[in-house]
Amino acid sequence: MQFTSEQRLDDGVLAREFTLGEIPGTLWTPGSAAPVPLVLMAHNNGLPKADPRLVARARYTAARGYAVATIDAAECGDRPRSAAAERIRAELRQAVQAGRPADELDELFESLVGPLVAQGVPEWRVTLDALLQLPDVGGPVGYSGGWAALGIRLAVAEPRIVAAGFFAGGYVPRAQREEARLVTVPLLFLLQWDDQGNPRRRALDLFDAFGSKEKTLHANLGGHTGTPWFELEDSCRFLDRHLK
Repeated sequence: MQFTSEQRLDDGVLAREFTLGEIPGTLWTPGSAAPVPLVLMAHNNGLPKADPRLVARARYTAARGYAVATIDAAECGDRPRSAAAERIRAELRQAVQAGRPADELDELFESLVGPLVAQGVPEWRVTLDALLQLPDVGGPVGYSGGWAALGIRLAVAEPRIVAAGFFAGGYVPRAQREEARLVTVPLLFLLQWDDQGNPRRRALDLFDAFGSKEKTLHANLGGHTGTPWFELEDSCRFLDRHLK
């Protein structure tokens, strides 16, 4: 892991850009020099790690006493886009513009999201290995991200993750829907009730499938990007209960 820049922000949070092989990432840490718990904050849909909403969530969480890390996974940010994935995205855009229902697009989403999850998990695990060697980053480790499919696979594969927050706002491949029963860590699940691109019934079925003995569903009115700001505060209280 090589740090390429650092900036002390107004709220005292230190933001450091890093590279790990071909993987670019950002680490936010609070002003304290003592080791703090780590939160992995994943994103997808081609968004960069510098997306304003992601940065705002990361800074807020770091200011609450956490190390927060995000990486540009495959097909995100400035990383190369494969021709195959771009073709699928073009087909999806055409299908949406034509008004096809979300549940008729499953096969396209399977061919796009499944490979990204398969590639993303080992990249996140090697990133986790490197982060936990830093003197100001300790455990436990939590997951908090809009990419539920990757979070499910990572929570099953990575025993160092002790709590997870998922956003029901993206396609979850069949393989991860099956794996949901193997997720046993405490879970906070966010659902936007009127998210037209993500069928509500499927999200509720996924919540029901999780094997966690402690799982909480927060549902709010509104579309995909309408999650109320207070949910960020609630997610930090959830992390406080399980990581501190």
